[in-house]
Amino acid sequence: MKLQMHYGHGLLGGLLLALPALSGAAETAAEPLDLTHHWAGYFSLIVIALAYVAAMLEEVTELRKSKPMLLGASLVWLAIVLVYRQHGDPLPAVQAFKQNLLAYIELLLFIMVSMTYLNAMEDMRVFDALRVRLVSLNLGYRPLFWITGLLVFFMSCVINGLTAGLLMGAVVVAVGKHNPRFVSLACINIVVATNAGGSFSPLGGISTLFVWQKGMVEFTEFFTLFLPCLVNFLIPALCMHCAVPKEKPAVETQAVTLLPGAKRVIVLFGVTIALAVVFDMALQLPPAAGMMGGLSLLQLFSFYLKKTEARPDATADPILIEPNLVPQLLDQRQQDIFDKIGRLEWDTLLFFYGAMMGIGGLGYIGYLDAVSGWLYGQHSPTLANILIGLSSAFVDNGTLMFAVLTMHPDIPQGQWLLVTLTLGVGGSLLAIGSAPGIGLLGMTKGQYSFSSHLKWCPAILLGYFAAIGVHFLVNARYF
Repeated sequence: MKLQMHYGHGLLGGLLLALPALSGAAETAAEPLDLTHHWAGYFSLIVIALAYVAAMLEEVTELRKSKPMLLGASLVWLAIVLVYRQHGDPLPAVQAFKQNLLAYIELLLFIMVSMTYLNAMEDMRVFDALRVRLVSLNLGYRPLFWITGLLVFFMSCVINGLTAGLLMGAVVVAVGKHNPRFVSLACINIVVATNAGGSFSPLGGISTLFVWQKGMVEFTEFFTLFLPCLVNFLIPALCMHCAVPKEKPAVETQAVTLLPGAKRVIVLFGVTIALAVVFDMALQLPPAAGMMGGLSLLQLFSFYLKKTEARPDATADPILIEPNLVPQLLDQRQQDIFDKIGRLEWDTLLFFYGAMMGIGGLGYIGYLDAVSGWLYGQHSPTLANILIGLSSAFVDNGTLMFAVLTMHPDIPQGQWLLVTLTLGVGGSLLAIGSAPGIGLLGMTKGQYSFSSHLKWCPAILLGYFAAIGVHFLVNARYF
């Protein structure tokens, strides 16, 4: 479900040049009109609902999810601006659009750099190396069940969940191709572990990145969710442990070699993440500014590799890999960073543009204030955040988090951490509730299915509520 596109350098440059103007416009925005009972409001609700339904039916219609969301967002803001023009002053609506656009640009730049590094590491066979090491250990099904779960739990705090989940899924499929039962259980474990691991780090997913960039939770405070997330992973894993086969699979392997520069790219990725944190905490700049600095380091290193015409090191220790998983070695002279940017998941990134701008439009109309008043005004914040987390099994958690941030409920820090936790792990309840689950459904060719995941939903739900309880216990000072 990846969309290959060329990046519009001129458009991106124009947007970046416009940032100062966007910031100033946000400060002078006028009080918006209440359009909740206006034709534009009803029209916008219907458009976004239809767009989201079309996005969820992507597998059936084969229409990429970004297309209806982009159209829906455009129609919503068209209706809003037309109404404001009728009132004689479209400027407040235009300023609101630019403010939402600025939030999306910061998210886009951050993810663009992160995924570019991941593509570079994939090309240099870093992920192949990790996968091969696991396969070559020749472990039994049960040890491998726990190793893949624990590894993806920690990996997903710095690597996007889809990449981490598919990497471990490839290991599971490689060693369990003759045992569908193991593949099914291990994939469920990977989905739960990936979503849990991505919830205690600001770098772990879209929803946590939103919260960090909006300043609702400081970078270091996310790690207070480590124990609740660990519990969320361990309880379903312990429930499934006895159902995992005890046998030891036999896996054929062959030798393969890492490309030069792979370890240095990993180091540069670490430096880039450090720059994002420093820019945010010490300089009060958006984390995306540090990430863009890190992208320049990768570009310079790529230029160095091309000039030195690096080749695979024949003297390096070979790594064992399963047959049919060996990609062709890349010519280092073709290490073009813009090629890696072009291979990003643009369908997903453009989907989030439509979702963010569409939700932002509904918020500007006044619907999110009404929802916030009902959700957080008539219910306790705890119940509201638990319900929001449960709904992430059906609706993308990034979209839900942006909606919550747009509502901006007056809740303590502990509740912001709670909604971060519930939205992060709630998607594990169903196979279609998160990107790792959807990715593994396609990879495993029926060995892992919606129904097999649903069978273990009670255990996952037990882990969900246990994590909430642990959060209230260990993070009571934030309430």
